[in-house]
Amino acid sequence: MALLVLFVLVLTLSAAVSADEDAFIGVNIGTDLSDMPHPTQVVALLKTQQIRHVRLYNADRGMLLALANTGIRVTISVPNDQLLGIGQSNSTAANWVSQNIVAHYPATNISTVCVGSEVLTSLPNVAPVLVNALKYIHSALVASNLDRQIKVSTPLASSIILDSFPPSQAFFNRSWNPVLVPLLKFLQSTDSYFMLNIYPYFDYMQSNGVIPLDYALFKPLAPNKEAVDANTLLHYSNVFDAMVDAAYFAMADLNITNIPVLVTESGWPSKGDSNEPDATLDNANTYNSNLIRHVLSKTGTPKHPGIAVSTYIYELYNEDMKPGPLSEKNWGLFDANGVPVYILHLTGSGSVLANDTANQTYCTAKDGSDSRMLQAALDWACGPGKVDCSPLLQGQACYDPDTVFAHATYAFNTYYHQMGKTPESCDFKGVATITTTNPSHGSCIFPGRVVRTNGTLSFYSGKSKVILILMSKIEVKISDRNGSLLNSTIPAMDSKSSGSPVYGNAFYTVNTLIIGVLGWIAVLL
Repeated sequence: MALLVLFVLVLTLSAAVSADEDAFIGVNIGTDLSDMPHPTQVVALLKTQQIRHVRLYNADRGMLLALANTGIRVTISVPNDQLLGIGQSNSTAANWVSQNIVAHYPATNISTVCVGSEVLTSLPNVAPVLVNALKYIHSALVASNLDRQIKVSTPLASSIILDSFPPSQAFFNRSWNPVLVPLLKFLQSTDSYFMLNIYPYFDYMQSNGVIPLDYALFKPLAPNKEAVDANTLLHYSNVFDAMVDAAYFAMADLNITNIPVLVTESGWPSKGDSNEPDATLDNANTYNSNLIRHVLSKTGTPKHPGIAVSTYIYELYNEDMKPGPLSEKNWGLFDANGVPVYILHLTGSGSVLANDTANQTYCTAKDGSDSRMLQAALDWACGPGKVDCSPLLQGQACYDPDTVFAHATYAFNTYYHQMGKTPESCDFKGVATITTTNPSHGSCIFPGRVVRTNGTLSFYSGKSKVILILMSKIEVKISDRNGSLLNSTIPAMDSKSSGSPVYGNAFYTVNTLIIGVLGWIAVLL
């Protein structure tokens, strides 16, 4: 009977919790950097990476002005050190909303206000006024007729959830019920989110080997390796989903079943001290890449399949001024100069957070595509699409692996680059996708990217050195699997592409030749 009740509860919760908008990936922007970029530089990076959702830990005027008219959805925050004053004074809250929201909205697309951050665990003496602070901020939004456009909530640490596995047994630390019960009722009445910070890295580190690393990193697990909730028989293949479902069950324990979870922080550090051996570039890349794919696929959780769990990655920049262990300074996707700490593996996840700042993008066959559709698209690319597919012939550089997926990827990518890398040139009736991961392998080298600004030609080279003697109006595309960037200054040109013949591992687009040009020589050393 108890098991039946739990199954009914799962079905009830699945029906009650719904996603009003598509799943999104956002990014937190911390500012503890010794050389914090100017707000306009930050926004330029956001645009380049097509990041459409950001969370600020304050309501910095410079950032809000820089974000104006970008369409980027902005979550701003009442810092913890302002929480006491706002929670004790309706007028203080009204002034805060006037200065930080009304003065900027709608030019700056403010969508959410975080009132404090992890208040229950980091600032417990202020907890008694937390709900009042949320109510006062919301009342000020109502007075400004903005309560329907802007939601109010507060991010909580996942540590307030006790007995989190199996998720069906989870409950909140009951010492916080005097705060959590009215908080949840407020979120319910205002149609807001339950905000939760989820860090599988810390869960893994603190488990003393109980939690496998692959389970924390979203790596694929065999069914017999998945964690099973004995009460619901739901299978969990990662820590993230288990924590989200634990939050839903903990809310249900307090008779709340219709508040969606929004993950306000999640990530993995790329570097750590000697006692943090799993804070590595590879693990950070694996976690964040898998997290992004998981969220954008709208897989949901075992208890709420198909219900989006939108998430903000922690964080945009490495913060070298953060106190604590080395890992605390190394959660960022980029350094202060906007250079990626690592290139995310996002094949099949669209263009959001394609964090190759040089915009080195590729077109590949989409995982799971029907082989007949791939073959038809490959035939089109090598025929009417005018792609030179001779490297795919037996004995040539790109013949192996001899699969329709690999051959289609080569043809799709070549066509994509021939067409100037427009998004529509990487579709092929839905069987292709844009990625920042270079699909080159062995001696099969895929096209890179050419950039020219004010007469400067930028091209990619790897282990090979490239010497160009240019005596005509020539546009050159050279790439190899390592994709390092090399700049060469040439006279400004104004020409239009007319074709892309193949010469070894370099792709040359030869444009209008000037009469009397002596010629050109390309030597690969």
